[in-house]
Amino acid sequence: MKAGDRAYAILLDEIQSGILPPGAVLGEVEQAARLGVSRTPLREALGRLVADGLVAQQSPRITVVTPVSDDNIRELFEVRRALEETAARLAAVRGEPALFAELADAFARVSLDGEATRDAYYALIARFDAAIDDAVANDYLAAALRTVRTHLVRVRRLARDHRDRLVASVGEHRQIASALAARDPELAAHATHVHLHNALTSILDSLEDEGRRERGAA
Repeated sequence: MKAGDRAYAILLDEIQSGILPPGAVLGEVEQAARLGVSRTPLREALGRLVADGLVAQQSPRITVVTPVSDDNIRELFEVRRALEETAARLAAVRGEPALFAELADAFARVSLDGEATRDAYYALIARFDAAIDDAVANDYLAAALRTVRTHLVRVRRLARDHRDRLVASVGEHRQIASALAARDPELAAHATHVHLHNALTSILDSLEDEGRRERGAA
């Protein structure tokens, strides 16, 4: 792996996982030394993150991790709704019913007891998303969805520890997969809409709860 690609992958994972939180300062000299790369590949990595919208450049040698606000999240979900509901309609028509029936069964067998099982659930979601992308077979739509998902990983972390929401999400994914297996585009789009509405509500509630805790501690 090229040095720039490696630096990008490490920084992307740290931003998405919260190791580098919103507002974290990424000094060029410090990050190059920490990641064991020269400044040229680091600049390449930071340039890609700027293009992703995950960091913003404050000066020629200083970038910061961008914030996650209510407005940012709402805007992200506006785009996500348009893309994922369209993808669901197309996948219901173009996809293989047997594959989505298998995925619906996999969602039915999901366990959320313990951190490892939650990681397995997110891996199943990634597999489900990839199956939809393959069924749609539209490079432009897939590229737009990749951009949204890059931000979604960071946002989704806010609801990760809410067991009730995760349990509901499992059922919602199963309904979407079942609609795709039944080759019902409108039902698939509706199930996707319901899932995204509930996901957005949960994430915004999480942010509000965090804000109240911070104000209470001040």
